[in-house]
Amino acid sequence: METAPRTVPAIIVAIDGPSGTGKSSTSKAVATALGLRYLDTGAQYRAITWWMVENGIDTAAAEAVADAAAKPEIVSGTDPLAPTITVDGIDVSGPIRTQEVTSKVSAVSAVPRVRTLITELQRSIAAGAEGGILVEGRDIGTTVLPDADLKVFLTASPEARAARRSGELKGKEATDLAATREALLRRDAADSGRKTSPLAKAEDAVEVDTSDLTLQQVIECVVTLVEEKRALR
Repeated sequence: METAPRTVPAIIVAIDGPSGTGKSSTSKAVATALGLRYLDTGAQYRAITWWMVENGIDTAAAEAVADAAAKPEIVSGTDPLAPTITVDGIDVSGPIRTQEVTSKVSAVSAVPRVRTLITELQRSIAAGAEGGILVEGRDIGTTVLPDADLKVFLTASPEARAARRSGELKGKEATDLAATREALLRRDAADSGRKTSPLAKAEDAVEVDTSDLTLQQVIECVVTLVEEKRALR
């Protein structure tokens, strides 16, 4: 008599933390290793910011941003090996990473109407993910998915984060490293200080300091946390 294959319980994992802690690289690798879907929520905020810029909306004017927030259609693919994001059918995976978008995304994402719409989108995607999903961002464990099965909060020193972020660009000079550090700290202040869904560690999140860890060590740590949580379900 054949034994039925063992089914792995679906699980929702929330990974939060500031820029430069290794969230995206870790999240995609963990999702791939464990057969989970993957959602980069930061890309969604970048996507709506890109749309605002392209359509001439003043991103510093909260009321104008709020009025236009529902107009773009944002679609996120959840394959961790090839995550995609489109706005009104246009592939924006490249354009949303420009410095212009980066410099304006905090202002756009701080608008309550924007956060409400994007949060609804994120919850819908998570609810429809068969087999489970890993969602990364800045307010996933606290606001978007407060009932997530596992919450992880990645941290790292400003110096380590700046070195990683600068390393993503070729030919960076030491003076640029200091500038990158300051830019990250400004982003932290903006994200942590906003009134709506600020960057924060959930009370029941597991904190992982990645300052002195290799990417592979961080991945292994999070995989272990997920597997331990799965074993209890």
